Amino acid sequence: MYAFKDDLSATLQQIRDDGLWKDERQLTSPQQAHITTTRTSAINFCANNYLGLADHPDVLAAASSALREWGFGMASVRFICGTQEQHTRLEGALSDWFGTQDTILYSSCFDANGGVFEVLFGEDDAIISDELNHASLIDGIRLSKAARYRYRNADMADLRAQLEAAKGARRTVVVTDGVFSMDGYLAPLAEICDLAEEFGAMVLVDDSHAVGFIGEGGGGTPEACGVADRVDLLTGTLGKALGGASGGYVAGPAEVVALLRQRSRPYLFSNAVAPVVAAGSLEAIRIARGSNEARATLRRNTALFRELMTEAGFELLPGDHPITPVMFPGEDGARQASQIADAMLEHGVYVIAFSYPVVPKGRARIRVQLSAAHSEEDVRTCVAAFVAARTEVLGEG
Repeated sequence: MYAFKDDLSATLQQIRDDGLWKDERQLTSPQQAHITTTRTSAINFCANNYLGLADHPDVLAAASSALREWGFGMASVRFICGTQEQHTRLEGALSDWFGTQDTILYSSCFDANGGVFEVLFGEDDAIISDELNHASLIDGIRLSKAARYRYRNADMADLRAQLEAAKGARRTVVVTDGVFSMDGYLAPLAEICDLAEEFGAMVLVDDSHAVGFIGEGGGGTPEACGVADRVDLLTGTLGKALGGASGGYVAGPAEVVALLRQRSRPYLFSNAVAPVVAAGSLEAIRIARGSNEARATLRRNTALFRELMTEAGFELLPGDHPITPVMFPGEDGARQASQIADAMLEHGVYVIAFSYPVVPKGRARIRVQLSAAHSEEDVRTCVAAFVAARTEVLGEG
């Protein structure tokens, strides 16, 4: 045991030496646009609170009422005694929004992605996955005995080649994030659906970083790309734009959902979503579906931030998603990004640096996430903090 612990200590020290150590800062306030930490108060630019619903009074009221009416936790899985009326109402609300036949809830989207592939795809099948897909998709695919293929990110020529290679499989599914969370890029779903239909394949999209705020009605990347009726399976989370608590889902054909209820291990062996989360999420969905003004504010905040940061000479990945990566490339980029993020907290702006293994080596970044809850002044304060921190850390004006 001592040798084992010594080995782990050496690994931990190497992570620190490489400038890749990830601290967990403690908040001393609720999750919202303006927060406090153990060090200072700050404007929060690193949460997935895209519509500002994490502290919305109506969401809080719904959750508070559910706590009194339905209790704190289910203390059981769904098929034993863990299903309440609001669980089925929540599944129905998601199905109605996405236009699918049915939806099944999970404790998280990680569990949803971990529970879908093993049930639906076996050794006679093929799964073709974008190389930049979320870790939960990668791990879920590994649990299946299906043949696995990978195509270069959003590269339709390579996807065609992989579909050709997978010919002869009983079932083939193309799997992609709707939005790639480290880059803010939207998957080219129209082209993916075209190729999938040409080869008789299905399409599965994890839309965690899109549902609620991408698309005219917040229906996510399938809506934004005009393919809502051509995507076969949707997975996603309740833990980002839809109130930010926890919970995930798989939405699709009734037969798929029925089989998942019978055989999906994360569903069968995990407690049901807590009553307060189910109730709060239901209210968040109601608000999100009518949040055209909030979505417009989010787009304005994103455009303003990108414009001001570009004028200040920062390197941004292109796009218009509220995920806006500020890049620090090169061998020393991870250390620079981490130091600048720390310095920005002293200027009242909370951001987080990302480096290997979350992103490729040499591609470190500070991922800024805009929210409809941010004011124009908040956005300008964030840019000013970037400029000041860059001067302090790198000596650049």
